[in-house]
Amino acid sequence: MGKKRNDAAATFDRAAVYSPDEAVRLVKSTATAGFDETVEAVFLLGIDARQADQAVRGTVSLPHGTGKEVRVTVFAEGEQAREAEEAGADLVGGAELAAAIAEGSQSLDWDVTIAMPSLMAEVGKVGRVLGPRGLMPNPKAGTVTMDIGKTVSEFKAGKVEYRNDRYGNVHVGIGKVSFDEPALKANLAAVVDELTRVRPAATKGRYIRKLTVSSTMGFGIKVDVNALEDLKEILE
Repeated sequence: MGKKRNDAAATFDRAAVYSPDEAVRLVKSTATAGFDETVEAVFLLGIDARQADQAVRGTVSLPHGTGKEVRVTVFAEGEQAREAEEAGADLVGGAELAAAIAEGSQSLDWDVTIAMPSLMAEVGKVGRVLGPRGLMPNPKAGTVTMDIGKTVSEFKAGKVEYRNDRYGNVHVGIGKVSFDEPALKANLAAVVDELTRVRPAATKGRYIRKLTVSSTMGFGIKVDVNALEDLKEILE
């Protein structure tokens, strides 16, 4: 480790758990990379990820956005295609766009894919390409919709998708190190509130079991999950 990183590591106990306030402060103060690092929250949920009725997936709007430009591709035709373009979609197309992806002539340099339901048959043809990259539209994530313009605007403004992995972890970016502490806490509060709202009925015992926040190149700061109730005040 470099001197700056060593100095940062000495400012906190890596085995300790911290209040949300302290954790956000430490994430900012211990970030030493020479760029504006992303701050990520990683939740370990008390779910059995093998059970379909315990899957956790959806979207949440971060009140202060993600801090990065979100590139959106839309599969739409007619009026919905016009709505997509007016809302700022980066790429809009229909069957011809799916064909370009299939033949490899279309780069996949975007973050979110939205599709109108009538074009999902075309999108499905390139599911093997989009799926592994996390770019496949899904009704549960609100990315298969007829309300194209609104959905594009929401993702551009800071709506993010989340889903559990096979170990029951949910990773969500909550902003950038350059954000002030209140903004990061508000974004974290929004994610905690959303995950709590969608708790599967089949789960038992403690639901949010662990929470760690970290910057891209920084340290994992453990958050006291018993103190997450304090974040509710931010949203009221």
